[in-house]
Amino acid sequence: MKKKAVKRILGIVCCMTLTMSMLAGCGSTSETAATEATQETTTADETKTEASGEAEVQEPAEAEPVEVTLGIWPEDTLADDIAMHEGFVETMKTKNPNATYTPAYYKYATDTFMPMVESGNCPTVFESWFTEPQKLIASKAVANITSELDGKGWLNSMNPSIKELLSDKDGNIYGIPRDGYALGLMLNVELFEEAGLVDADGYPLYPKTMEELAQTAKTIKDKTGAAGFVLLAKDGAGGWHFSNIAWNFGATLCIDNGDGTFTSNLNSPEAIEAMEFVKSLKWDYDVLTADPTNEDWGTGFTQLGTGNAAMYIAANDAVNQPTQVNGLPVDKLAMCAIPEGPGGQYSLFGGTPYMFSKDATPEQINAALDYIEVMGKGPSVSEDAIAGMQADAENKSAAGVPVIPRFPCWTDQAILDAEAKIIEDYGNVDTKMFQPYFDATSSEGLRSEEPGLTQDMYSELTKVLQSVITDKNADVTALMNTANDNYQKLLDDANSAN
Repeated sequence: MKKKAVKRILGIVCCMTLTMSMLAGCGSTSETAATEATQETTTADETKTEASGEAEVQEPAEAEPVEVTLGIWPEDTLADDIAMHEGFVETMKTKNPNATYTPAYYKYATDTFMPMVESGNCPTVFESWFTEPQKLIASKAVANITSELDGKGWLNSMNPSIKELLSDKDGNIYGIPRDGYALGLMLNVELFEEAGLVDADGYPLYPKTMEELAQTAKTIKDKTGAAGFVLLAKDGAGGWHFSNIAWNFGATLCIDNGDGTFTSNLNSPEAIEAMEFVKSLKWDYDVLTADPTNEDWGTGFTQLGTGNAAMYIAANDAVNQPTQVNGLPVDKLAMCAIPEGPGGQYSLFGGTPYMFSKDATPEQINAALDYIEVMGKGPSVSEDAIAGMQADAENKSAAGVPVIPRFPCWTDQAILDAEAKIIEDYGNVDTKMFQPYFDATSSEGLRSEEPGLTQDMYSELTKVLQSVITDKNADVTALMNTANDNYQKLLDDANSAN
């Protein structure tokens, strides 16, 4: 997936020096000449004083203070991460002394973001999801940062597939990637060991097909008592995970008609087959956690990290969740691809962008980009950027978080080499525990999220998941037909509004 594009970062330093020289007059033997000379000297001094005063007035004024609200600040429970960011703030006091950085942890949510924007309380910089930028751009809720990226020399360094997600139809850019991800399957190796599902070298015997997923989950449940698999069915994350399962059964859930309209396809035979499989995990295999309708993105990691479940659909950018946040030893986490289904093997590609308040000034945007550079998250190999990467890796290692490669968000070979060196120097896990995942997600099996009101589609699918998990006699076909109709109406309404 890597495309090499070399972009040199140019720095322009302008210096202006104003040098003034003074000439002294000559003396006279006559009193009159001396008086005239004195008067001339006085006049010259006054003239020079006035000129000097004018020069002082014309000197550039001190830069205006800039206030940046960091909606990317770590949550209160992550003390080590907060300490790392406090170090970044200290660095910025030297790098950009005119800027003040105010912590403001913010977790993006579709139902709270626009009211926050309308009230003028949006942080200068915040994180979102890759499903959101086009909607936020169309709503004029975020800032166009094209000129600022151009000024930093970052404009052409972004992975083209990511840049497209963050751009409008005219090519203006509204965000930069924090990181990318591809969904895979996280494994609690302790439970695999307890169930006897490891090879002679201790590596987990992970499932390669959907049928093997069900069988492996059942073996773990029978031998350990823990859930074999975490299924989410509380909120939109349930539909998000299900969409990837459905792809592996051959489904396409939304059809782009090419004219700005979309057709719902939630009731295709392949999508129905995928939902029947999910239903069987509950009623035929009995391998799920006690109540999937109470499982969301965060609780899924809790179940995995605390040993209450053995497998969970997740991505490489969240390896801190089962480990640092929920206590799983760093050497007891492994990852593999989402198992292949009748329709093939696919992994949902997405990620987290940094985006900027529509009310942010160019000075605030530049100051925020400087902060991101110091974090080591931009396409920079400056001394500060490398120090930020090292601090991040050191923090992960100390906190028991796997130090593993991130998805290539930037394409400059210099940044790719720098990131590889960080992994080489700070890696703290057996790479074979993650190799099956990276092998799969570097292939042609990556798919971006479905088009057309994606979050609404996830919501409709979650309603079906809740029904099939709580009702053994639920009619999957009828439920998917209803979801399809509901989703199509939302698509049609959105098209009419445009």
